[in-house]
This record gives sequence, C-alpha cells and structure tokens, in this order.
Amino acid sequence: MSDDLLVLAYAGCDTCRKALKWLEARGVSHRVRPIVDQPPTVAELRQWIPKSGVSVRKWLNTSGQSYRALGKAQVDAASDAELMEWLAKDGKLVKRPVLVTKDAVTVGFKPEAYEALFPLHAS
Repeated sequence: MSDDLLVLAYAGCDTCRKALKWLEARGVSHRVRPIVDQPPTVAELRQWIPKSGVSVRKWLNTSGQSYRALGKAQVDAASDAELMEWLAKDGKLVKRPVLVTKDAVTVGFKPEAYEALFPLHAS
C-alpha cells in the first residue's frame, strides 16, 4: 500500500507527528508530502473532498494564522470554489494531516478513523 498511501503533513504540527507516529508504529508504509511546500492542488481537492465525506469547510484549519488572517466573515461569504482556491494556495490553511488512499481521504487525525482504514495494523 506504500505507493497508494500519501500523507500531507507539516513538520511543525503536533497532530501530524502523532499521525505519522501511529502509522510508523503499526508498520503502515506511506510517503509524506510537505503540505506547506506542496499544498493540495484544486484538481486534487476536487477528487479528495468527495472521498473525505466532509464539506470543503471542514478542510479549513480554523485554529491557524492563515484562517485568522482571512477572518471568519470572509470565509463564511466565500463559495466552495473560492475556498478550494485558497486551500490550494496556502497549505497552512488546510486542516492536517491529510491522509489519501486509493479509496478514502481523511482530514485531521483520529486514531479510530485510522484503525478503520488499517484494521490489520491496529494495536
């Protein structure tokens, strides 16, 4: 599954480190893409958002500086297309980590969601 498993992560993010540690501790091979240097493209977001099962607004890192700089009012007024453009331009605006498999995408780290994706690796 290593070639099929992509994790978009930020080295300075505690949640990303926890997710990567979870995968490594269970021997789940993966590749990491630095989300700040290589944020998801609009084309990727168009594929990944439906696979994630959550709206584009749930992809926003609402506790980060990028979100605060935009402001809640501007975000609330934005269309989904505008939000995707912003997410593609600023990796720090994206809630992370983003785990992408062939069939599923998860945003953020919840151990139970990872265990559901990798049941043979759960401890």
